[in-house]
Amino acid sequence: MMFQRLRNRFLLLNLGLFSILMLAAFGAIYGITVQNINQDIRLELLRVADYYRNDLGGPGAGPHQDGGKGDGFRPFQPGGRMEPPPERSVSFALHTDSEWNLLSKSTRFDMEDDFYEQAKDEAVASPVEIGRFTLDGTRWAYSVQQRPDGAGYSIVYLDVSAQQTILTNLIYTFTAVALVMFAAIFLASRYFAGRSIEPVREAFEKQRRFIADASHELKTPLAVINTNADVLLASGSETIDSQAKWLQRIKSETERMKRLTTDLLYLTEMEDAREQPLQVPFDLSDTVESVILTMEAVVYERRLELDYDIEPGLTAVGSAEQIRQVVLILLDNAIKYAGPQGRIAISLKKQHHHCLLQVTNTGEGIPEEHLERIFDRFYRVDASRSRKQGGYGLGLAIARSIVEQHKGRLYAKSVPGAETSFYMQLGG
Repeated sequence: MMFQRLRNRFLLLNLGLFSILMLAAFGAIYGITVQNINQDIRLELLRVADYYRNDLGGPGAGPHQDGGKGDGFRPFQPGGRMEPPPERSVSFALHTDSEWNLLSKSTRFDMEDDFYEQAKDEAVASPVEIGRFTLDGTRWAYSVQQRPDGAGYSIVYLDVSAQQTILTNLIYTFTAVALVMFAAIFLASRYFAGRSIEPVREAFEKQRRFIADASHELKTPLAVINTNADVLLASGSETIDSQAKWLQRIKSETERMKRLTTDLLYLTEMEDAREQPLQVPFDLSDTVESVILTMEAVVYERRLELDYDIEPGLTAVGSAEQIRQVVLILLDNAIKYAGPQGRIAISLKKQHHHCLLQVTNTGEGIPEEHLERIFDRFYRVDASRSRKQGGYGLGLAIARSIVEQHKGRLYAKSVPGAETSFYMQLGG
């Protein structure tokens, strides 16, 4: 439930962010388009107004239906010519007196008188330089200008339905695209929200499992200590020598808890230090050989066969002591699980630009599905058998943490029922 809420929050955040960006982009495009169309309409309307202003009273200058006289309403134009409106434009002009009574009209189209009266009334209601209105389903832009002699007004009209259709279609297109994009963003956000919280879920599950495992590991020695302490308290009259076995058990379990807490603290320190890799060169061959010499007596005591092949003079960069601990963990692990009369083989070779350490032991092997998880804290392939060996399942986790800090790689391969090999790869 917690991760479901977290995913939903990510989903809403992504949807909100992308929606704002999308609306901002569409709004900017629409605003620029509206501005450009309005500018084009304004220029076209002014050009048409100039044409009809020169047409009024100008013989043969353009189509003219006269209801009165021109009264000299034609400013001087060089050459005496004026370019007519484009053939695709639908426009006309109305000329009124100072009382807004219609005197004449200039048009290339034959319309009903009522139409012109309604157009005039729309302009009279708002006599501005540039205005708009809708009449009989058609969108018109108009311009009202006073005649030069002050005896009336000239109103020029331009059909802008096509431009309005462009804006309307643009809105519909944006709406359709927005719906498709919103659906796509929703699906993508849902997918990536799930992917983004997956590492958080895994980390939470690992942390919860770690706490549960640590509690379980601590519970057993605490129970033993508590039981033996109760026995001591119940035998208050006995001497210390007679109660030595109970004290020895308490001390043994205390040492186990100490090792456990030490390992846990070490793991935490390693994780905190991952961003500060060591850069000290050391002799890797000598480090591996020193571990083998230290553990050689234990190997022979267990009656195991030990073979090793260490290429001399190989170096690595990092902490020799930490790498020594890794080799010790791998060799100790091999000794524990080699089985009776088993065999351990260790090799260190130069491979391309890396140094490769291989520690192989005979034994039951590890099933393939467990190979990656054996490096998790407290993970055991066989929990009961591991406890008999005295392990907590922290050794390999510590080893991998150290190797990763050294920018290396630690992995395992196994043939169930035959052998198991651990590989440590470090830069040379």
